[in-house]
Amino acid sequence: MGKPNVEKMAAKEDVKGLMKALRYRKDSTEYEDIKVRVEAAYELIEIGDKRATEPLIEALGDIDWRVRHNAAVALGNIGSERAVDALIKAFDSDVGRLVAQSLGLIGDRKAVEPLIKALGDSDSAMRRNAAKALGRIGDKRAVEPLVRAVGDRDRDVRLNATGALNELGGDRRAAEALIKAIRDNFKLVRANAAIGLGIIGDERAVEPLTKALKDKDREVREAAKQALEEIKAKKS
Repeated sequence: MGKPNVEKMAAKEDVKGLMKALRYRKDSTEYEDIKVRVEAAYELIEIGDKRATEPLIEALGDIDWRVRHNAAVALGNIGSERAVDALIKAFDSDVGRLVAQSLGLIGDRKAVEPLIKALGDSDSAMRRNAAKALGRIGDKRAVEPLVRAVGDRDRDVRLNATGALNELGGDRRAAEALIKAIRDNFKLVRANAAIGLGIIGDERAVEPLTKALKDKDREVREAAKQALEEIKAKKS
C-alpha cells in the first residue's frame, strides 16, 4: 500500500480507505507515516461511521498522542457501544479527559462507576468532562458524587455538576448543595442551581430563591422566578 491520500479519501467519505490509512505504518518512526494516521483519525471524527470503530479502538494505543487524541474523540462521535470497554481501559492514559467526554456521548451505564471515580481526578478538565458525561448518562448512582462536585474548586466543574444534577431530574439529595450554589460567585452556576431547585420543588429553597430575584445577573433572576413558580405549582 502506497502512502494514502487522506484528503482525497475524506472528500469522497471513503471510510474503508480511511480505516486502512489509520493503520498505515511504513515506518512508525517517520513523521509522514504518523501524519497520515493523525489526519485519518481526524477525518473519521467528521464522518462518524460505525464501521471505523475497531481500527479507532486500535488507534487508542498508537505511539503518537495526536492519533490517540483523535481516536478517542472519533469513538465518542460514532457512539458505538462496542468501544465502551476499550475507552474505559484508556481512562488512565493521556487522553483520559477525552475518554470521559466520549463515554458521555455513547451513554452506556457501564461507564458510570469509572466516571464517578474520575470526579476525584487531579485534572480539572477530567472532572469537568466526567460531570457532564454523568449528566448525559442519567444514572442515579451519580447523584451523591455530583452533589460533592458542586463544591469543587473549579468553577466549570461546579457548572457541569449542577447541570448534570438537573439532567438527572431533580433529586432531593441535591437540594442543600444547590441552595448553597445559588450564592456561587459564577453566575452560570447560580442560574443552574436555581433551575435545579425549581425541578426539585423543595420549599427550603423559597427564601434563597426569593433573594436571588435581586441577583445582579438577569439570567439568574429569571431562573429564580421560574423556580419559585414551579415550587408554588407543586405545592398547590
